[in-house]
Amino acid sequence: MPHHQHLDEIQSLDPVRDHQRIVFLCASYEFPFDMTRSLEFALFRTFAVPSIAALLDRTGEFTQRAQKRYDDTDLIMSQIYEYGYDSERGRLAIKRMNGLHKRFDISNEDFLYVLSAFIYEPVRWIEKFGWRPMTANEREALYQFWREVGRRMNIQNIPDSFQAFEQFNIAYEREQFRFTEPARCVGAATRDMLLAWFLPKPLWPLGNPFVYALMDDRLLEAFGFPKPSAVTRGFVEGALQMRSHLVRLLPERKQARLRSQMKHQTYPNGYRTEELGPPPAMQ
Repeated sequence: MPHHQHLDEIQSLDPVRDHQRIVFLCASYEFPFDMTRSLEFALFRTFAVPSIAALLDRTGEFTQRAQKRYDDTDLIMSQIYEYGYDSERGRLAIKRMNGLHKRFDISNEDFLYVLSAFIYEPVRWIEKFGWRPMTANEREALYQFWREVGRRMNIQNIPDSFQAFEQFNIAYEREQFRFTEPARCVGAATRDMLLAWFLPKPLWPLGNPFVYALMDDRLLEAFGFPKPSAVTRGFVEGALQMRSHLVRLLPERKQARLRSQMKHQTYPNGYRTEELGPPPAMQ
């Protein structure tokens, strides 16, 4: 039967003790496409928080350098996922991330929300579009993993269970998401970056509704984006669900898919972790 070896290992592990191994198997073998897409949208969601959008708009990091900012974030996070937060590469990635964040006045609540998005967006995405449901072990491991990363970022008051942190995530979005001009600018720049991967610029307006179809109404309102038609939403969701049916038929992945080792647009000749992110002059 396809797709069994890694799932068997995941189910045999303790999500508290072995969460780094479980998350590695999830991200690199079981759900590489879904983890990547859901983390992109997790990042996108955080821009609907006015304080986060204002910071990004002020620095110009997403409005002027969206692809670079995306690549920097992807490479930092991928190294933490793929090598573990206490590995040499993982520690260097967290150190770089902390150094970049230190330049800015970011509230503990905003840090907590971003951390929660990296847990619950993958869970929700895979629930909807994954080739199989996530197991309780996988969900708990994601929570344990990001809680440990959060501690290494000196984030305070991380809720002490998967359920409690999820409630925080839902409440924070309900209270904070609202339309602001910086959110519109950062949201549009990020949307255009996503479209640029697939379409030449003249066709971007045709692609817009397909990006909007992956967003819920609260997120669309925060960015000032129009609601897509039910037909467009149905088409996009149907295509992703069709993909999951096809993946189910494929043989189990034999080689880990490591994003930290892939070529990135901004860094065609490779990268050094300590140089990721904006240089100090761009604060």
